[in-house]
This record gives sequence, C-alpha cells and structure tokens, in this order.
Amino acid sequence: MNVETSNVRQLRTTESQADWTPKYLDVIAGIFVTTVLVSNLAATKLFSLGPAIFTAGILVFPISYIFGDVLTEVYGFNRARRVIYVGLLANIFMAFVLWVAIQLPPAQGWNLQAEFAAIYRLIPRIVIASLIAYVAGELVNSFIMSKLKVRTIGRYLWLRTISSTVAGQFVDTSIFILIAFGGVFETNVLVTATISAWIFKVSYEALATPLTYIVVRKLKHLEGVEHFDKNDHRYLLRF
Repeated sequence: MNVETSNVRQLRTTESQADWTPKYLDVIAGIFVTTVLVSNLAATKLFSLGPAIFTAGILVFPISYIFGDVLTEVYGFNRARRVIYVGLLANIFMAFVLWVAIQLPPAQGWNLQAEFAAIYRLIPRIVIASLIAYVAGELVNSFIMSKLKVRTIGRYLWLRTISSTVAGQFVDTSIFILIAFGGVFETNVLVTATISAWIFKVSYEALATPLTYIVVRKLKHLEGVEHFDKNDHRYLLRF
C-alpha cells in the first residue's frame, strides 16, 4: 500500500495521543543512538582515501541520519527530537565513563595505559564536538524534513530526505570538524576533511534513498499511521 499523501483522503485523522501508541519506536531509537555512539568512538582515527580525508566514524554515522529521517517521517518531529536528546545524554555518559577509565590507576601487568589514554583522551573533545554538531545538525535535518512534508503534502520523500541531509550534514560536519580537530591539524586538513565528509554523507544518503523508502513504508504499514507536523496531525491508515 502506498502511504504517500495521495492516499490521505482515505485516512482517518486522530488528534489524541491515546488513539495511537507506537510499536517500533524503541527499536528505531535504539539503532539511531547506537550508531551515534559507535561513530564517536571510531572518530578518533583519520584516514585518507585518495585526496579526501575522513574520520573512521564516517563508516556508520550516515546511518544515524537515515534513521533520523525515518524517525521524523514516521513518528513526527517531536518524537524525533526526544530521541535526539536521548542520544545526547548517552554521549555525555560515554565521555564521562571513558574519562574516569583513563584516570583509574592501571593494574599491575597491564601495560597499555599510555595507548589507552592516547586513543581515548580525544573522546571528551570529540563528544563535545559531536554533541553540539549532532544536536544542531539533527534538529536542522528533522525540522526541514517535517516542514517539507507539510509543504509537499507528504509527497517526494526522496526530495525531503536529501534536502534535509544537505543542510543538516553541512551544519553537523562543519561544527564537528572545527571543534574536534581545530588546533590539532592544519587548516587545509580541516577544510579537506569537512568537504570530504559532507560530500560523502550526502552521497551516502542519496544512494540509500531506496532503502529509506522501504523502511519508511514498512514502518508506516506496521504502525498504521501517517504523521504530519501541522497541529500534530496523525492519520490512522486503513488497510
């Protein structure tokens, strides 16, 4: 069943939270937060691919944007925003635990303290950069997604996901690279890393658009809901 808004005439509107309870929000939220945490751990390493420079976090971080789009498209901006804030708190907790772990005296016979500290000492700075960039980028991404959905009357999901990613990833990548690695690497490295990561992330999501469509349509079918962020309207699908 096509759940684009061409079918909204066949949907029944509901305004009450009691009329609908999400079934799979916790699963999508868990995947979303996990990818953000893993990407921050991997971001301590920079690698080159031809003339481009990336953090290893690029391997999984774009997935969080795909699921961020899924959250907004299926569950609406307000729920997506709550999951974003949960991810923020999870990142803070991770940074604190790793900082404490570095401070703990190493056990006798464990000779990797210097290596452990060298790798994870950057984590608090990376997490701070990630928190600011992540919240700013995800909120821009979700806001544009929700507004475009209203403007396009629920059509052109591909346009909404790619447009929101272009803006959100530019904000996210620029802030992250500047805060995480500013003063550590030369300016030309920072600029190259920012442009490389931004192009890669946008291309990644563009190529993943068919997968995003599949996940969104499947979730809407399972949840039985079409959500519009206009007066918090939801439409229960009739199957």
